[in-house]
Amino acid sequence: MIRKHKEFIATCAAGLEELLAGEIESCGGKNISRSEGAVFFSSALASAYRACLWSRYASRILMQLTQFDAPDTDALYAGARTVDWSSHFGLAETFAVDAAVRNSGITHSRFAALRVKDAVADRFMETKYRRPSVDTQRPDIRLHLLLDTNSARLCLDLSGEALHQRGYRVSGGATPLKETLAAAIVSLAGWSSGQAADAVLLDPMCGSGTLLIEAAFIWAGIAPGLGRSFWGFQKWRGHNAAVWDDMVAEAREIRRAACERPWPKFVGFDAGLGPVRAAIANCDRAGLGSRIHIERRSLAQLENHYGSGSGFIVVNPPYGERHGGSTEVRYLYRCLGRILQERFSGWHCSALSPDQQCLRELYLEIESTHTLYNGPLACELRCGAVAVQSRIAGGARYLRTRTPSGGEGDFVNRLRKNRSRLQPWLEKSGVSCYRLYDADIPEYNVAVDVYDKWVHVQEYAAPASIDPGKAAQRLDTVRRDLEAVFQIDARNIFMKVRRRQTGSSQYQKHAHEGRLFEVQEGGCRFLINLSDYLDSGLFLDHRSVRFMLADMAPHKRFLNLFGYTGTATVHVALAGAARTVTVDQSAQYLERAASNLYLNGLGGDQHRFVREDCLQWLSGSADHFDLMFIAPPTFSNTKRKEGVFDVQRDHVRLLESAGRRLEPGGIIVFSTHARRFRLDESLRRNFSIEDITSRTIPPDFARTPRMHQCWLVRRHSAALKAEEFDDPARRAPEVSDEAQ
Repeated sequence: MIRKHKEFIATCAAGLEELLAGEIESCGGKNISRSEGAVFFSSALASAYRACLWSRYASRILMQLTQFDAPDTDALYAGARTVDWSSHFGLAETFAVDAAVRNSGITHSRFAALRVKDAVADRFMETKYRRPSVDTQRPDIRLHLLLDTNSARLCLDLSGEALHQRGYRVSGGATPLKETLAAAIVSLAGWSSGQAADAVLLDPMCGSGTLLIEAAFIWAGIAPGLGRSFWGFQKWRGHNAAVWDDMVAEAREIRRAACERPWPKFVGFDAGLGPVRAAIANCDRAGLGSRIHIERRSLAQLENHYGSGSGFIVVNPPYGERHGGSTEVRYLYRCLGRILQERFSGWHCSALSPDQQCLRELYLEIESTHTLYNGPLACELRCGAVAVQSRIAGGARYLRTRTPSGGEGDFVNRLRKNRSRLQPWLEKSGVSCYRLYDADIPEYNVAVDVYDKWVHVQEYAAPASIDPGKAAQRLDTVRRDLEAVFQIDARNIFMKVRRRQTGSSQYQKHAHEGRLFEVQEGGCRFLINLSDYLDSGLFLDHRSVRFMLADMAPHKRFLNLFGYTGTATVHVALAGAARTVTVDQSAQYLERAASNLYLNGLGGDQHRFVREDCLQWLSGSADHFDLMFIAPPTFSNTKRKEGVFDVQRDHVRLLESAGRRLEPGGIIVFSTHARRFRLDESLRRNFSIEDITSRTIPPDFARTPRMHQCWLVRRHSAALKAEEFDDPARRAPEVSDEAQ
């Protein structure tokens, strides 16, 4: 005869104990106490059944069978053997033993579980002359040993399998959020069954849809265990099937009644095709396919069609651990924060992340914070209202020249003249990053670039005939004049010396500050480094090329070879490219490229980054593209036998290899900064080539029309068969070191 009341333990992830204790009380639990990861209670068996069926936060519901002292493995074996195991299950049932050990003289949990297993089997051998079978994967009876400070509790797992396994997950993606944690996030966000039917719950990065499904379960009062078909008590000899069946029937009726009511809007977006497919499948499996709207949409496409101040946003954004590093992912949070403030001001938002610096980018007016664990990873759930947009306005984007005060020198006058000439174009185009001055006056041999609120100065190295002291004095004059013209702090002016570059020296560091500034271009946002390298990460002269690529990009498959910091990729992705691949040898450039995409709210499996030598990648790739941008450096170190990529020597092979990957009707935009470059005429046998350099030089580079060269390259319909590329006779001639 089973006693009416027994002792139970509900286990959970750390941080969920308070929520779980409230649930246990509502299920009828008594004498409730808590410790880390567990809630202890006593109740009738029916209350434990109810906890199995209705708990949203418990990992397992364990029924204590016995408790005894176990200072060593012999005592553990002896205590386990005293239980009449045949009163709980028979020889026809399989069993398994799990163990958790803490602060005990027995330090190995697997050995402790083995000793209990032996005790159970030996007790059966003693009374039934045969041992039951062990099944570690899905046993009929699962026993749990909890060993804490030499006190052993042996329990029957009523759950059978962990309770986060609701039965609706068809696919969870690479890093699914546990259902129990998702339910806790939604509850702590303030979402409940009391929300009105006109409420909205939105997850802009929904992954496999777990947050949305759990939120729908909570609102509708759907028992989370209703979709499970396997329980740990089903083969237990003390199981009361009648009580359980009545409880399940009651839960089904509650669900049926909920489906007849008007429902709030549950909406989920994700940039990845894989997660979206998984979310749709999971919602259908949960019976919520018609109640939850899932759509493939990047963060950049997130719009508010639901009104202001009336919704909930719950989000589990990517973590650095899952996406290559917190440095890049942080900019996705920055984009999310900006979009929330622009479009969802006044909404309630709850976001989970292990990175508090990332969470600060969301600019929430914090109402509460909670420490939760996603697996072993400690995370913070930050809940609050979305702040008003002015919090991140940051002041004016544009630097403006000041009214002359008289007595300015030639350099100041030329700055003002150039700005006056460019002003109508700047205002019309919205350009805030531009070249203002480029060695217009021989005595001031510098290039001056304006990046929103910062000024970048590159001094062309003075000839040996110029006194170094005089050159330094002139550079100091340039700095002072820039401060006066723009009325800005000297800390916003970055000055470098541009010497004649050979090999890879143009990529050597000039400083080690590592500070990145955010600038804008045609609706895109980019990160630039004005202190560490000669190049900022944004080629201003290619601005028109990027705009042209964006115009051609909708629904195209785009390849960015020598992708640098991915600025062209951002333009075409925001313009609606179907897929992008960015290839570069530099891990640092690809990291910046990923950061730039995240900064613009772009992500998902349709945007891929490849760290490899571009020629090697082309030779091994089977992908095809509708649009390519190829802007190779003049020279760069490679892993190829030549040791250095030379654009003049290697461009024929490069374009022919790219041509193999070009779809019929596709276009290659090829550009180079090499001043002495000459396009090999042999390419015209296979390509239609149009020189568009004059159309791609923007107004701020009108004084240097050879700043770059640019061509549109189209494949002849019958040209560039694969076997032609393997003919050594058709390859571009090698250039000797002496010839270079």
